Amino acid sequence: MTLTRPARLTGAALCAALALIAAVWILKDLAALGSPADLGRYWAGDHHFLIRGRSATSLVDPVLLAVSAATAVAALRSRHAASALAATGAVTLALRLPGLWATDSGALVTALLALALAAGLVALAAAGRSRVTTSYEQPPTRPRTGPAVTAGVLLGVSVLVAVAWEAYWAVELPVEITVDRFVGGRSVIKPALAPPPGWLSLVLVALYGTAAVSALVRARHSRAFGLLAGVFLTAGGIADVARTGRNELVGHIGDLATAPGMEVLSAFFGLLVGGAVLALLAGRGAPAAVPGPYPPHRMPPPAPPYPPPPGW
Repeated sequence: MTLTRPARLTGAALCAALALIAAVWILKDLAALGSPADLGRYWAGDHHFLIRGRSATSLVDPVLLAVSAATAVAALRSRHAASALAATGAVTLALRLPGLWATDSGALVTALLALALAAGLVALAAAGRSRVTTSYEQPPTRPRTGPAVTAGVLLGVSVLVAVAWEAYWAVELPVEITVDRFVGGRSVIKPALAPPPGWLSLVLVALYGTAAVSALVRARHSRAFGLLAGVFLTAGGIADVARTGRNELVGHIGDLATAPGMEVLSAFFGLLVGGAVLALLAGRGAPAAVPGPYPPHRMPPPAPPYPPPPGW
C-alpha cells in the first residue's frame, strides 16, 4: 500500500504548517533572549543563567520542527510516507495535548492548531492509501533482520531506563509533585509550550516501546517509528550530556551508586543509543521477495496447442 498523490501533497502541506508553528515560536524566543547559545542552553535544561526574558519553547519544539520538515519531504518522495505521517501525527498529538489546559493563551491556541494538523496527518495516513498498481510505485520494504533486531533491543532497553527514572522520581518526590509532573501544576516550572516532564516521559516510553516491538517483528512501519524514536533519544542525549558537563557531574560517573553518576551514564546512553538506532534503521530495507512458483491448486491453465489439431 502507498499514498495517493493528493494525500502526499496534503500531508506535506500539513507538516509544513506544523514546522512553521514551531519556527515562529523559536524565532520569538530568539528575539527575547537575544542569543542562540542562550536558547540552546535553556533547551538543555539550564534555566539559572537568564537575566531577562524567558523561553516559551523547550527541546521538544526544535525536535518537532526537524521531524515535521523531514516528514514533509518523506510525504512527497518516500515509499514510507504513510507510516511517517502516522508516526509524526501521533507523537505530535500526544505532546501537544497538555497545551489544552495551559494558562497561557498563546500556548492554548498553538495546541489547538497543532492538534488539528496532527489529527489530519493521522487521518491521511489511514484514509489516503491506495494499492500499488504501477510499475514505478514501490511498496514499503521491511528492515533487514540484523539491524532491526538490534535496534529493537536497544529501544527496549531505553524503555526500561525511562521507566526506572520515573520510578526513582516517584519515590524521591512528594505525591503532589509526582502528580503535577504528569498533569501539570504549580509545583512544576516549565516553558509555556513544554509538556509536563512526566507526561513527556510517558509519551517517549510509548514511542520507544512501539518502535521496539515493530522493529523486532520487522514491520513495514518500523523504520518511521524507529527513526522518530532515535531522533528523540539523540536530541535528549545531546542536551543531557551538555547539561551534565556544565554542571560538572561527569566526575561522578565513577560512583554509579549516586543519582548524579546515573544521570551522567543515562545521558551518554541516550546519545549513543539514539545514534545507533538512527544508523541501523536509516539503511536500505530488505529486498522485496521474488514471487515463487504457482501452488499446484492454482497453476495457470496450459496454453492451447499450436498449430491446433483438426477439430480443435
